[in-house]
Amino acid sequence: MNDQAQRLAGRLLLHEELQLSEPEMTHYLATNKLTALSPFLKNFLSLQCRRCGNKQRHLFGEMPCSNCKKTHAYCRKCINMGRVMACTPLYWWTGPKPVWPQLAHPMVWSGQLTPAQQKASNCIYHAIKTGQASLLIHAVCGAGKTEMLFEGIAFALKSQKRICLATPRADVVRELLPRFEQAFLGVEIVGLYGGNGAHQQTGQLTIATTHQLLRYQHAFDVMIIDEVDAFPYHADPSLPYATKRAQTQQATTIYLTATPREKRLKRLPTIFVPVRYHGYPLPIPQLKIVPLFDHSHGLTSLWTWYKGRTDPNRQLLIFTATIKQANQLFPVIKRRYPDQRVMLVHANDAERIDKVRQFRDKQLDILITTTILERGVTFPSVDVVVLQADHHVFDQAALVQIAGRAGRDPKDPNGDVIFIYSGKTRAIAHAVRAIKRMNKKAGF
Repeated sequence: MNDQAQRLAGRLLLHEELQLSEPEMTHYLATNKLTALSPFLKNFLSLQCRRCGNKQRHLFGEMPCSNCKKTHAYCRKCINMGRVMACTPLYWWTGPKPVWPQLAHPMVWSGQLTPAQQKASNCIYHAIKTGQASLLIHAVCGAGKTEMLFEGIAFALKSQKRICLATPRADVVRELLPRFEQAFLGVEIVGLYGGNGAHQQTGQLTIATTHQLLRYQHAFDVMIIDEVDAFPYHADPSLPYATKRAQTQQATTIYLTATPREKRLKRLPTIFVPVRYHGYPLPIPQLKIVPLFDHSHGLTSLWTWYKGRTDPNRQLLIFTATIKQANQLFPVIKRRYPDQRVMLVHANDAERIDKVRQFRDKQLDILITTTILERGVTFPSVDVVVLQADHHVFDQAALVQIAGRAGRDPKDPNGDVIFIYSGKTRAIAHAVRAIKRMNKKAGF
């Protein structure tokens, strides 16, 4: 019974997601171990989707049901996770609570934290131990936020708590999962993101995209939200809604960010880590304005910089604002540098995972990318170029994060960061100012 409780407790699932036989289903419903919940909450003439919290009328549709031969409402907001219709209940485990292992020594990581990391780690540990409601860790890109979490997570595992580390990007889940598996040998860890086919799996430690939290309710004793100010978390109301619902009543929430919004800083107890783990400053972006007579959209500036760059042995990340721009740039770069191994990656790329792996394994020299790689991924020795940095998609937070991809390895802490633009935006100015301010606070 505990196996089923661990697998189903804290989750809101459709019938087909339960993976129960009909006899099991009948038994659990009859003995009140499972409860069928209406998928929609009704308030006068309006509806709210129980799974994603959607209340917007235009995001509800109607369609005929093949089972009951009636026309029902359904939620279009979360349809990619399986259609929720008025006649399809969501099932909620109301049987015995799961008992998680009490692990005496769950952490095998033996690395050394810097004094700044240790201070943040101590605060995280204390927050989890005392049941503090929330804590914000404001740490610069490359500060080593992942390692700061280890001691607090180890305490939670020893205390038979269930932990979730949620992040906006699937690429970050794929990068974090092996790191946690190495640091916590013997712990049940599951990584969840769209399309990986693992959403039926469960573990005491879950690493997931924030969208996967739509399937949870009152599940996690510790909720860690990585890059809380990143798109789409701050722009999609369903994600904070799902995150709050996925926590138990007494849960501790740890927020991690390198680019906090002012209202969050004012509202939450905050620990600031201004220095990278290797002790070197953040690279200051070099600004390259495109001359009025240059109709190459910044490519001439790119060629000039590339010819004289500081270290030609570094890999190169080139960020574009749109997939269309990336597709147009790819053949141009290949023709210009035929001796370089060049690849293109974007959110809709079916080979996205493999291409990022190739770049990380240094099988590629140049990777053209959209903002999917702006945060959460680590490459040891890269230069970074942002083409058309004045495009609206590159806000201050995005530019700070993109700049943070460079100089992350102590063996090469000084990667070049180049912003190429036609007109200097407030986002560019504020991003450079923020990076300089972080370096000043770190004593550089």
